[in-house]
Amino acid sequence: MARIVQKFGGTSVGDIDRIRNAAVKVKREVDAGHEVAVGVSAMAGQTNQLAAWSRQISPLVDAREYDVVVASGEQVTAGLMAMALQDLGVNARSWLAWQMPIKTARIDDINTEAIVSRFAEGQVAVVPGFQGLGPDNRLTTLGRGGSDTSAVALAAALNADRCDIYTDVDGVYTTDPRIVPKARKLEQVSFEEMLEMASQGAKVLQTRSVALAMRYGVRLQVLSTFADTPGTLVVDEEEIVEQQLVSGIAYSPDEAKITLVKVPDQPGVAALIFGSLADAAVNVDMIVQNVSKDGAATDMTFTVSRSEFDRSVDVLTGLKAQLGYTELRSDAKVAKVSVVGLGMRSQPGVAKTMFKTLAERGINIEVISTSEIKVSVLIDDEYTELAVRALHAAFGLDRDDED
Repeated sequence: MARIVQKFGGTSVGDIDRIRNAAVKVKREVDAGHEVAVGVSAMAGQTNQLAAWSRQISPLVDAREYDVVVASGEQVTAGLMAMALQDLGVNARSWLAWQMPIKTARIDDINTEAIVSRFAEGQVAVVPGFQGLGPDNRLTTLGRGGSDTSAVALAAALNADRCDIYTDVDGVYTTDPRIVPKARKLEQVSFEEMLEMASQGAKVLQTRSVALAMRYGVRLQVLSTFADTPGTLVVDEEEIVEQQLVSGIAYSPDEAKITLVKVPDQPGVAALIFGSLADAAVNVDMIVQNVSKDGAATDMTFTVSRSEFDRSVDVLTGLKAQLGYTELRSDAKVAKVSVVGLGMRSQPGVAKTMFKTLAERGINIEVISTSEIKVSVLIDDEYTELAVRALHAAFGLDRDDED
């Protein structure tokens, strides 16, 4: 007997028929003798509708009341899922965040004693994702994609053998199959590779959920709600027998580049720039600082998401007198393309192959960023799909026709 957490995303529970279909998958694990907890998202589109209603009521939304409104979507799904399971003859009940409780904002604690005691009775626990209790015991939410994170946290708290993430795709692919039809589904991928791919633009799993799974050693499985096919296991590196040089090509079209020209080359300047952006809730990604020729000034280039681009420019424009830069240059028509793989640690040549492949396609590299298992480049967004297809083929990731 195993203890399993199953999480169903918004498309997986998008209507009553889909909730019933998901309930059948839960029943399958129950019939196999496993202890099961289920995490659910709001039905597809419901969170957007609830958020829109909140903004219609008041442009200056009270964050606490906003959480109460948008969290209700998951509550509805949890109740419907419990009903669907009961209709299949499964002993099930829903648990809201305050009933366990799940303490947030960074998921400090989940009290699972009541759920575990009900496991002994053969009961399935249905838990709404995305929500928890704040320090003042008010309902709070975890942000978009928070249902993945809460499902992984629940699995960790329950010491579950596995956390299944059901979605509208049947696993993790070497890249986006919409761009590269010959992309291959991975049987296994390491936590580190998945974390890099998620943070570099892959949308299959939310970044925080992968980081939490890696921290607590929660084995993840990504699989489709709509097809009974094997998914992709996200596991510890030690479980992967053969490490590929490159496991995937990720891309992010949501990028913008900012360059500050002739910034004083002195201590404290970088801290002022990036500290001010952080205070404005701007997340900075790639950073490049040129070597100053005379020791007096340098150019500094970095990227932010397009959604934070205008805010970043406003912050930096307000700092011009303090920073003393001569010009702010910006480009919101760029994209980031990344090559990810554990094999980079032990095998050289990935950057060479990447840069040569892009050069042969006439694609100019504007910024380069690396980690131990990743090489990322910033390019003109016009060439994103060409770059992804070319790199996918260059690293031998294309699926054979007979596969």
